[in-house]
Amino acid sequence: MSNTSSIVVEGLGKRYQIVTPASQHLSLQQQLVQRVKGVFGGQQDRGDFWALRDVSFRIAHGENVGIIGLNGAGKSTLLKMLSRIVEPSAGHATLRGRLGALLEVGTGFALELSGRDNVFLYGSILGMKREEVRRKFDAIVEFAGIERHIDVAVKRYSSGMYVRLAFAVAAHLDPEILFLDEVLAVGDLAFQRKVFEFAKSLQQRDATILFVSHNMFSIKTMCERVIYLRNGAVEYDGPVDGGIELYERDCRLAVVSWDGAGPPETWTVFVDRCELVGSDGRLKTVFDFGERMKVRLGFQVRRPIDSPNFMVSFVRSDGVTCCTYSTEADGLDLGTLSEDGSLELDLPPMKLTAEMYSVHVTVR
Repeated sequence: MSNTSSIVVEGLGKRYQIVTPASQHLSLQQQLVQRVKGVFGGQQDRGDFWALRDVSFRIAHGENVGIIGLNGAGKSTLLKMLSRIVEPSAGHATLRGRLGALLEVGTGFALELSGRDNVFLYGSILGMKREEVRRKFDAIVEFAGIERHIDVAVKRYSSGMYVRLAFAVAAHLDPEILFLDEVLAVGDLAFQRKVFEFAKSLQQRDATILFVSHNMFSIKTMCERVIYLRNGAVEYDGPVDGGIELYERDCRLAVVSWDGAGPPETWTVFVDRCELVGSDGRLKTVFDFGERMKVRLGFQVRRPIDSPNFMVSFVRSDGVTCCTYSTEADGLDLGTLSEDGSLELDLPPMKLTAEMYSVHVTVR
């Protein structure tokens, strides 16, 4: 890896002004008067919100760096400013090398145009010459895996087709710097494998990659360093394990919301509570490898039901079910349920890889 900096960021910040409904209907003269009062009248709070403030770092050629943080930390805003999509309010950034960026599904696509037309359009946006796109067109389409739909308007595409085509174009740009913002979130396993293989090929060519994701397993796989953002500021910049530890600590403090919407009237049993309890007896959402866990369920019974089977599954962020526990499989006969109640599942030591999992509860 070269010691030359591929990306230099100094004091970067982005400020947005929060416009209240009342001020939206003021005349230009009234808005100017308000601004003058704000400057000379000593008003401190004018509804400004800093999505990013005083962010500075350097990234060397060939580094793979993860940008992590909770929702609203400023990760996507940072990549948009580095990509020149959003102008900074303060500071500046210098990029050395050909840039490829995949920031949002369908960014740069014209919905009414076909996939074929959008390959040329998006390629030109990324800085490719028309002849270069024409030369690489077949390889791009094959990489995206949408040969049968290449002449269909992209407004008919699924989110997965969008991102595969956009990524295929960005991949064949042969970038020296690549930005990826949650690109794996809408891709299937086959597509994710392609992304990892492409990232490894870029590593071998000494390219620089900035990767935004909530998937800590992907961060560990692709990155050797992380920058952890909290409330728009750099909280940590260093080895992956230290950044993930901070992320998990903030996840522990975050409130996990429960969808309180009532069930359809046709349902016989409705699970209205699901709590995860750690080995210390406290509610938590982040668990260490090998730690024991208890799953506490609360349920409502509308009509008597004989020998229901409660199943608890742990599903990875890419949709893969990693393990399932079942009262029926464990030989627990609940008899006839006619009243509301609760269940507690005492699990063996959990030995799942570092990842984001959801708990799915099913009653049959």
